[in-house]
Amino acid sequence: METEGSITKSRAANWPLAAFLFSVLFIGFNAIGVRYVIAELPPFWAAALRFAPAGAILFILMLLLRLPIPRGKSLLGAVLYGALNFGASYAFLYQGLEKVKPGMTQVILALVPLFTLLFAILHKQEHFRWNALLGALLALAGVAIVFREQIQENVPVISLIEVILGSLCIAESSVIAKSFPKNHPISTNAIGMITGAIILMAMSLIWKEAWFLPKSSASWFALAYLILIGSCVAFILFLFVLKQWSASINSYQFVLLPFVTVTASAWLTHEKLSPVLLSGAALVLLGVYFGAIFTPGKYKRKAVPL
Repeated sequence: METEGSITKSRAANWPLAAFLFSVLFIGFNAIGVRYVIAELPPFWAAALRFAPAGAILFILMLLLRLPIPRGKSLLGAVLYGALNFGASYAFLYQGLEKVKPGMTQVILALVPLFTLLFAILHKQEHFRWNALLGALLALAGVAIVFREQIQENVPVISLIEVILGSLCIAESSVIAKSFPKNHPISTNAIGMITGAIILMAMSLIWKEAWFLPKSSASWFALAYLILIGSCVAFILFLFVLKQWSASINSYQFVLLPFVTVTASAWLTHEKLSPVLLSGAALVLLGVYFGAIFTPGKYKRKAVPL
């Protein structure tokens, strides 16, 4: 018979999984929201307009909850995390999404778990596995198929490369966040988003973008979603899970994101799901499974709690 303490402990063990699934759902709609916003606003300014208010909201929440302000190595970790995850990655992604459709973008972002595993190996957080090499080859084959179709549809190669560079930055930011002393997810995201917003505003000034607010109701709705749900809520959940699981396991959400984004994009933006796109996506997901998820002989070792 289960005691009250064991039931409570069992429920607590399910919290990271619940946070993981909600994070997947919320982030899955982000690429579509971005597509609506950058249809009206310049990319760097649009990204800054998202993360500056989101960072301010989280900073106020941090003060209200009396959470400690990161200092020393903790502050450095939060700044580096923000520079990569909110500054560099979204600079690339917002640029790429001007030409690359949301569903296609999310298929490329499905490479993040594989990149995360490779970076974790380079940072000596995890060990090299031969199946990671097999996964990399399969995933690259899938991306090559997708690239070929997108080029035939006159999607610029540079836009596709920008999405890949964005996924590399996301992967490295997760590994960095795991390397530094653990902060509260709200504190890390508050510092990180403000850092990212400063970088994006600087890039907007360098590129001489016009600064103005959206005019259409669709853009305002998308921006509000990106600030409140797609940034504040989703990234708190992301870092909460990262504190419980390894960086490579937490990045598995990028394998599930295409299913949310592609389905929603086909419904909302009427994005066509061609057989070539679906076959390329299948190869990417298969590669990520073999490279980052599948572990030979895992049943002989202690299982990772999910």
